[in-house]
Amino acid sequence: MHLARFPRVHLAHLPTPLERLDRLSAALGGPEIWIKRDDCTGLSTGGNKTRKLEFLMAEALAEGADMVMTQGATQSNHARQTAAFAAKLGLKCHCLLEDRTGYNNPNYNGNGNVLLDHLHGATTEKFPGGHDMPGEMERAAEAMRAKGHKVYVIPGGGSNPTGALGYVNCAYELLGQLNDRSLKVDRIVTPTGSSGTQAGLVVGLAATHANIPLLGIGTRAPQPKQEQMVYDLACKTAEKIGAPGIVSRDMVMANTDYVGDGYGLPTESGLEAIALFAELEGLLLDPVYSAKGAAGLIDLVRKGAFDGDERIVFIHTGGSTGLFGYDFAFDHSARQIKIG
Repeated sequence: MHLARFPRVHLAHLPTPLERLDRLSAALGGPEIWIKRDDCTGLSTGGNKTRKLEFLMAEALAEGADMVMTQGATQSNHARQTAAFAAKLGLKCHCLLEDRTGYNNPNYNGNGNVLLDHLHGATTEKFPGGHDMPGEMERAAEAMRAKGHKVYVIPGGGSNPTGALGYVNCAYELLGQLNDRSLKVDRIVTPTGSSGTQAGLVVGLAATHANIPLLGIGTRAPQPKQEQMVYDLACKTAEKIGAPGIVSRDMVMANTDYVGDGYGLPTESGLEAIALFAELEGLLLDPVYSAKGAAGLIDLVRKGAFDGDERIVFIHTGGSTGLFGYDFAFDHSARQIKIG
């Protein structure tokens, strides 16, 4: 599919690396695991939202916007990346942040992604949990428009058909890397939340007849809701690129067994995944998305859900900045030693 017909600002560092995780694969004793390093997309430590924002921000510029507005949780990776794009493009940025955890920890509320939001010049507005955030954002946008701003509203996670184009393109990019190395892949695993990443991958894989199963590991919603969100967005994205009907319902698979107590709340399996990736591969995951996705991958490998001779690609969605907002979740004492 010819994506060049859609407006795009080329700010991401692409293609992102595709690396084999030898030590993790050996430690798990299962399939051969590779990682697609979308934590390396650039702009304020990168992450999966950068691919989406290339298309979203281009659309904002095409519409003459002088301000972008979006919403997310307190430690939103998407808000941070949106703020960085706005800074690079000379646009104002306002982020509505919802408290979805109830944490009163000062680092959670002021460090990590929140600190970077402000360093990039964005203004933020905080809301208690349970708010109608899309409605709040529309009200805030109207208030800014009344002051003379031309506001472009970006949905949470950048997850609409325009944003999902970034992951249609990622599927093309990944297949190119696999073809160039003659690597046959049996499965792709990705964290899935607001649905744009998984939906875009589904469309890209379907459009290229890749025949590689894609499994989403949920980070927020129950399985029926998660899969329906992904399917609906994938269908709309397929229509956008001029290929309606290429997505079938059986292409959308999500395992939501690793969400834990709720969105943004760290899990023991997620913290273990962070430790394993950090200690075995020198890679940093975040507690909200990539760690829960990796926890699902690790647990499924241990349970024998994959054949031992399979080759699996894990999509690293980034977010390591969020670790600095979740420092309270880690036991630092176990690694502290006294010298002399």
